Amino acid sequence: MAITLTEAAANRMRTFMEKRGKGVGVRLGVKTTGCSGMAYVMEFADALDEGDEVFDDHGVKIVINAKSLVYLDGTELDYVREGLNEGFKFSNPNEKNRCGCGESFNV
Repeated sequence: MAITLTEAAANRMRTFMEKRGKGVGVRLGVKTTGCSGMAYVMEFADALDEGDEVFDDHGVKIVINAKSLVYLDGTELDYVREGLNEGFKFSNPNEKNRCGCGESFNV
């Protein structure tokens, strides 16, 4: 089981974490919401919880709980700029389809 980051995603996460000045890494997860059923969640991780898995890629610690790892296994996270828009992009091999607005997915 693994989660990977592109260099661009890792650089952006390091920038955010340095500005924040504390925390053990970035927590990735999924929550039930949206038209397709699930949405990605990303937040700072200040501590590790029991059952968390930690992946270190490009010097960034990615923290994922066991429930979310089932849905995120094999995901690559990138940071992209498209025109005036920029943000993190999840490439998840477990996704079966996304909703029309792109905010949620199902597996």
